[in-house]
Amino acid sequence: YVGGKPVEVTQIVLSTQHAEESQTSADIRKIVEPYIRTALPKDWVNDKTVWHINPTGSFVIGGPDGDCGLTGRKIIVDTYGGAAPHGGGAFSGKDSTKVDRSAAYAARYLAKNVVASGVADRCTIQLAYAIGVAEPLSVYVDLHGTGKVDEAKLELILPQMMNLKPRGIREHLDLNKPIFARTAAYGHFGREPDADGGFSWEKTDLAAQIKAAL
Repeated sequence: YVGGKPVEVTQIVLSTQHAEESQTSADIRKIVEPYIRTALPKDWVNDKTVWHINPTGSFVIGGPDGDCGLTGRKIIVDTYGGAAPHGGGAFSGKDSTKVDRSAAYAARYLAKNVVASGVADRCTIQLAYAIGVAEPLSVYVDLHGTGKVDEAKLELILPQMMNLKPRGIREHLDLNKPIFARTAAYGHFGREPDADGGFSWEKTDLAAQIKAAL
């Protein structure tokens, strides 16, 4: 973005289910790339653009069969109501290996610690992932005009304080345990951390480290 307007596409992510097991990521890209290029302004896609088309390779199994059965409970109810942007994934029905759930918890945890550190009154953190790519494709911080520090600096230091790969999130927040049944009612956020590790993403134990780094 330049001056709040999009000028270039740095990465393109598309995962689409297909019927033929023999089809590869390269095969799918040949099918979809012409449509993507037609849909976007000509100058936005260039030689530096990174393409993630079905990055896991085969994507024959999807939907409920690929996501532990129950999916799709409205996360706007489970999280912030209409007060914050939402992604397209759902929490309920997915374990913490899915970034739909674990990365949303990580974003909540980091944003809450940024505010607790005193460097901003409000903070929204956006994490973007591609299936089959462990590192987040982007980390975006918005302090909504309340920040006392440069948002770009937070975007650099936060991934250094917390491993934002799916496994790193699970280990940092101790999500590899049966602590999710209690999230079925009264929301996932704004709760008190439990002694057994429940709602660990509500802790503010990173606040002092963030303040010291800035």
